[in-house]
Amino acid sequence: MRHPPYSSVAALLVALASAAVAGEQGDTTSNDRFRFRSGVELVNVTATVTDTRGRFVSGMRREDFLLYEDGQLQPVTHFSADRVPVSLGLVVDASGSMEGAKWRSAMEALDRLLFSLLDPADEVFLYTFDASPDLAVDWTTDRERVSRALGRVTPRGGTALMDTVAEAVPLAQTGRHRKKAVVVVSDGNDSSSHINTSELRQLIRETEVLVYAIGIDGGRSRVSTRTPPIVPRLPIPFPIPMPGGRRSPLPPAQIPRAGGGGDQGVDVATLRDITDDSGGRTELIRSARDLEPATADIADELSRQYYLGYSGAAPKDGRWHTIQVETRDSRLQVRARRGYVAN
Repeated sequence: MRHPPYSSVAALLVALASAAVAGEQGDTTSNDRFRFRSGVELVNVTATVTDTRGRFVSGMRREDFLLYEDGQLQPVTHFSADRVPVSLGLVVDASGSMEGAKWRSAMEALDRLLFSLLDPADEVFLYTFDASPDLAVDWTTDRERVSRALGRVTPRGGTALMDTVAEAVPLAQTGRHRKKAVVVVSDGNDSSSHINTSELRQLIRETEVLVYAIGIDGGRSRVSTRTPPIVPRLPIPFPIPMPGGRRSPLPPAQIPRAGGGGDQGVDVATLRDITDDSGGRTELIRSARDLEPATADIADELSRQYYLGYSGAAPKDGRWHTIQVETRDSRLQVRARRGYVAN
């Protein structure tokens, strides 16, 4: 079914917020302690830890982490390293630029994700988008249903990426599992959305949803002059390995902001704007053939994350309060949500 553009998002958010409150009142399971509660009892943080070579680090304990809110060290009162079920939203670009080999590669990669990489307990939904969002499949554990919906899509038209994410994130927030995530797959710039980047970023900040994006570049965008040309896939979230083991950050200023779609390539800066605050990440791939390893990386990450809970120190002032997570081993990299809105 087709949904109206951003003008309907506010009403959708009100309805979903009411449903979320009702769900929390009726949920007395142990999973409830991990719900994201901004400015209330417990702030939940998902942390991904990697070593200097970008490999996931397992075996971490609560005492290995340092967590700061607004620069002040906070005691971590809840901790888990267990793999938990995921409520996962798939947001897939079905604009005209995705037709042909790109779309076939996307279907193959997503089928592998659905049937081989996700746990049977994970629930998913599917949004596709061209010039407007389309909720193709609502929450389900029926993988065949999602695969069939993808098979019925004919790529065409413009690109309403941000409007679609603005609908998908609130829906992901209603997921029944404590871990909630959205994965966006796109090959171009937004050409049709009504919501702007700052509005979408604020919407994401008010949820606990991890947002990931895979941008299919095709060699059109100039990402960084430091990027070795022999590397087929460029992971964006952590500093890029340099000769001699040094790691150099990817300066945002070297990522061009394109607008209008066409052959200008992926707008990596905008994708990072909508992923990084959440604790997710943006990954740029050179070819649609790299979608399978890219989606596999995200599935692997979702299964290897840590949960940290602490009592939020901020008053209910409606403001953004920063969160910083570190480990006592300074050689390790930690990616986590950057803060929360204390409502």
